[in-house]
Amino acid sequence: MNSKYEDFDAYEAYEAQFDPLRHDRRARRKRRAKPGYQPKQTHQDIIAASADPIGLEAGLNITYRPSRHEADWLFYSLRPFYDQELIVDVEALVKGGKEANVYRCAAHPATGHEWLAVKVYRPRFFRNLRNDHIYRRGRLTLETSGRPMKANDKRLIRALDKRSNLGQQMMHTSWLMHEYSTLELLFDAGAAVPKPLAAAENAIIMAYIGNDYGAAPALNEIALDRGEALFLFKEVMRNVILMLRFGRIHADLSAYNILYWNGKITLIDFPQVVNSRIKKATHIMGSRVNPDAASLLERDITRVCEYFTLQGVRCDAQQIFNHLWQVYVEEDPEVRLADASHWEE
Repeated sequence: MNSKYEDFDAYEAYEAQFDPLRHDRRARRKRRAKPGYQPKQTHQDIIAASADPIGLEAGLNITYRPSRHEADWLFYSLRPFYDQELIVDVEALVKGGKEANVYRCAAHPATGHEWLAVKVYRPRFFRNLRNDHIYRRGRLTLETSGRPMKANDKRLIRALDKRSNLGQQMMHTSWLMHEYSTLELLFDAGAAVPKPLAAAENAIIMAYIGNDYGAAPALNEIALDRGEALFLFKEVMRNVILMLRFGRIHADLSAYNILYWNGKITLIDFPQVVNSRIKKATHIMGSRVNPDAASLLERDITRVCEYFTLQGVRCDAQQIFNHLWQVYVEEDPEVRLADASHWEE
C-alpha cells in the first residue's frame, strides 16, 4: 500500500509562499477558504508540530528581517546550522536568484570564522528543473549522506523514473549534495573555492567571501588592468585543469560565477558539475562519462575567454579547449598541471 504521503507534493506550499498569485484574481478566488473546510495536514505540518519552535518563536536573534513568505522556508532551512552551533545570527541577504538565495550569517565563535555564507535553495527552483538531465547524465544519485544511491534499490529507481514526490525529493537532495561534495573535494585539493562546512536538506554553509559591507562582487562587475587580468586568467585555468584531473567540469562557469576579492578569485556554484572521464580512478562520482562533457567544457572556456579578452588578455578558446580535452580527458589523467603562460598569444 502506498504511503498516505505518496501523492503529496512536498513543495506546493512553499511555491505558494514564494509566488502567491498576487496578480491572478481568478486563481485567488479558487484558492479562497470554503466555510467550514478543514484542510488536511501536510507532511511538513506534522513534522513542524512535533518539533521545537524555530525562528523568532525560538528566541533567535535575527538581524535580517525576511518577508513573511520567506521567513518559514528560511528558518526551516537554517535551523540545522543553529543546532550545530555554526551560526548565531542571519545578518543580510547578499544574493538572490531563481536557484537560491545567499545570506551572510554571523558565525559561532567555535567555527573560527567571523561570517559564514549560507546558500538556501528556493523550493520553486526544484519544482521547475527542466533541463537538469543534461547535467545528471553520467553521475550517480546522491543521498543526504553524500553516498550514492544503491543501484539495486528498485523502489527508489522507480520513484526517479516516475518523478513521484519521493523521486523529486531524491533529485533535490542529489542536486544539492553534488555541489557540497564537489566543494569538499576541490577545497581539499587546493582549488579556489569557498571552504564548505556543512549541508542540510535545503542549504549549504560555507566560508564567506567579503566583509560586513557586502559580499565579494562577481568578476563580471570588475574591470581589470591587463597585468592583473592575465594573472587571474591563469588562475582560473589552473582551477579548470584541477577539476579535470578529478574528472569534473563546472558546466556553468563564467565571470558571473567567479568572485573577486582582494586580488584573488573564488569559483562558486557547482550543483550542475558533470563527469568528464572515468578511467581507473575510484573518486569519480559516476559510472560513465557525461556525453555532453566536451560541449560543456568548451562553453565554460569560451565564456571565460570572452570576459578576459575584454580585459586585454589574448586567448583562443578553441585552442585551449582542444588542448585541455586532449591532455586531461583523452590522454593520461595524471599528467602534471600545464603552464598557462603559453595561452597568452
